[in-house]
Amino acid sequence: MEKRETMLESYLRRGLSRRTFIKGCVALTTMMGLSTDMVSKVVEAAEKKPLPVVIWLHGHECTGCDESFIRSGAPLASDLVLTNIALEYDHLLSAGSGEPFEHHLEETVKKYWGQYILAVEGAVSTTDNGTFCMSGGKPFVETLQRVAKGAAAIIAYGTCATDGGIQGAKPNPTGSAGIKHYTGTKPIINVPGCPPIPEVMTGVVMHVALFGKIPPLDSEGRPKQFYGNRIHDTCYRRPFFDAGMFADSYDDEGAKKGWCLYKLGCRGPETYNSCGNLRWYQGMSYPIQSGAACIGCSNAHFWDEGPMFARLPEYGPLGDIDKIGAGLAVATAAGVAVHAAASVVQKQQRDKDKENGKEQVGNK
Repeated sequence: MEKRETMLESYLRRGLSRRTFIKGCVALTTMMGLSTDMVSKVVEAAEKKPLPVVIWLHGHECTGCDESFIRSGAPLASDLVLTNIALEYDHLLSAGSGEPFEHHLEETVKKYWGQYILAVEGAVSTTDNGTFCMSGGKPFVETLQRVAKGAAAIIAYGTCATDGGIQGAKPNPTGSAGIKHYTGTKPIINVPGCPPIPEVMTGVVMHVALFGKIPPLDSEGRPKQFYGNRIHDTCYRRPFFDAGMFADSYDDEGAKKGWCLYKLGCRGPETYNSCGNLRWYQGMSYPIQSGAACIGCSNAHFWDEGPMFARLPEYGPLGDIDKIGAGLAVATAAGVAVHAAASVVQKQQRDKDKENGKEQVGNK
């Protein structure tokens, strides 16, 4: 990339109108989890800041995160890559390959040292000096450490990059681990998931691109706007949990009626992600909506946390879920009875007031 144009210049070069540019900025504001009063700041940044250079490295992974990324609907991944960022290196999305492509990586690192965003997909393999994961003829761990030194910020895409993922599952013969152990003190934005939601991936990189800083993070380095709630908190099946109504198998009446899947191993109560509100395929659905229990794929080491469809033994500090269900059922029944009694009293009072009103009118 010879000239680092702004997002607005990129839009105009492609023959798009300023109106389309503004609409794009509004969409970006929403997808970054920002309030509408931030639209003007997003527009200002998009007008003045040059497109950020992004280097995307692939470690020990399945390319699932890239596959998720290209399915983003707001913004479209094609718009993001062609208009909003300057993606200089990515094994899946770049046209180049081979030795010239690897040379381009080194030139990009040198030219934009200290300025580029480093996106990393996949775990770091360390067994036998990292030879289980080679890239460009070199162990991935060497490439990661070299490129990370010159990055302004690092985004770890997917649970493999954040915590080792499937490659790091026991007995972990390749010695795979998350990238945070090999990137020094550089700030890292963890975007876990297997894979992450497409719009979460685009929203995070655009936040760094437009504002030049990492978004607010939680204690595990995850963006709060996307990982601030448990799936349990935004799940449409939550009322059934609160009422103690659970499916006992995937083909029983409870499952058919959409009852809570907690007894079938759902990890929603301990998993932080945006599946319940953003969902997948532009908001169409997500695993729980399709009838499958959450496996907690954004949790560290989720592959080693027991059988995926075995019920969690406890629900936080509340204890056994069977007792919770029984207690909630009793409480619900008692609540209904109290509500019914209150309704009768209220009706009697209304009738009495109505009669008194008639008497008053008749006495006048």
